[in-house]
Amino acid sequence: MRLRAALDRDGSVSHLDSMKKRGLLTVASAATVMTLGGVGYAARRRGKNPYYQGPKSDHFDGLRFHAPDQPPDKDLSDLARWRMKGTREAWPHSFPSPFPPDKPPQRVEGFRVVLIGHASYLFQIAGRNILVDPVFSRRASPVRFAGPKRVNPPGIVYGDLPPIDAVLITHNHFDHLDGPVMARLWQDHQPLIVAPLGNDAILRSYDDTMHVETRDWGGTVDLGGGITAHLTPAHHWSARGLNDRRMALWCAFLLTTPRGVHYHVGDTGLGDGAIFREIRARFGPPRLATLPIGAYEPRWFMQPQHMNPADAVEAFSLLGADQALGHHWGTFRLTDEGIERPVEALAEALTATGLPAARFLALRPGQVWEG
Repeated sequence: MRLRAALDRDGSVSHLDSMKKRGLLTVASAATVMTLGGVGYAARRRGKNPYYQGPKSDHFDGLRFHAPDQPPDKDLSDLARWRMKGTREAWPHSFPSPFPPDKPPQRVEGFRVVLIGHASYLFQIAGRNILVDPVFSRRASPVRFAGPKRVNPPGIVYGDLPPIDAVLITHNHFDHLDGPVMARLWQDHQPLIVAPLGNDAILRSYDDTMHVETRDWGGTVDLGGGITAHLTPAHHWSARGLNDRRMALWCAFLLTTPRGVHYHVGDTGLGDGAIFREIRARFGPPRLATLPIGAYEPRWFMQPQHMNPADAVEAFSLLGADQALGHHWGTFRLTDEGIERPVEALAEALTATGLPAARFLALRPGQVWEG
């Protein structure tokens, strides 16, 4: 079965067809996971991985992936503790960006970045157009009628996208992998699609003609134009349903380009900082780091998988990057902090470390950075 998507007037995409039942959430259980926006709980162990069958490694046990020293999965009691005892700040129904939707040029020979919203970007580098984790749907959810709803339209109207050469997917949570939009992008642009192990099966469930290049951590893919995508570790996890936790791999991306090194993280915890030190040791200080700064409260629940702004500033310092851009805030309500708390906390963290505010910008949809 293929899934179709339609454009709404604001340039977002609505789901039209019902999703495949296999591997997806029931409506009742979906409400919990969708409310968490990708923060689920430990599923009971199943004997077969529906997405990936491959050799065991230091981060794959034959059924599930794991990061070194990964803490135990949260369970239902942890989830109940958070939901019953947490203090959730209110969000507005609408939080419009001060920037109008961007109309990108067809090609850029330099380095141009625009935030589409949440964790979705268009990177225009050395004549190539690269989307990362493109989400245009109204909800970060497997269904139209429930789950986190966007409070601002996409920072690029879908129809204004330039020709897309490549799409990078960091992991399979619904706020990062928008299946119907990926199917539409495939039909409209035939891009090179790159994702971590196991995500090809998920993507092809939306269009069985889709070709996906999958790699393990440490793998590389040539994106053309002198750009290489390196898949690197992140402290996170994956799930599309209740019984597939960590059955597909997740990653960050390091892009080596004619315009310098660009390091992009969709989601990660800070951990002990080793993943950032290793990036700097291997590739040198990045010219640009795009880092998540939102979805971090309560810390006892979120810390292993989501950085807060202070963590993101520490990661920026460990990387030694020239410039950082912050995302993963202000579009989908996923956790307890208020909608503007990430920006406030980022400013405090930069002041505390003596870094100029201009070196780490919290982007809004439609906002452009050129360097």
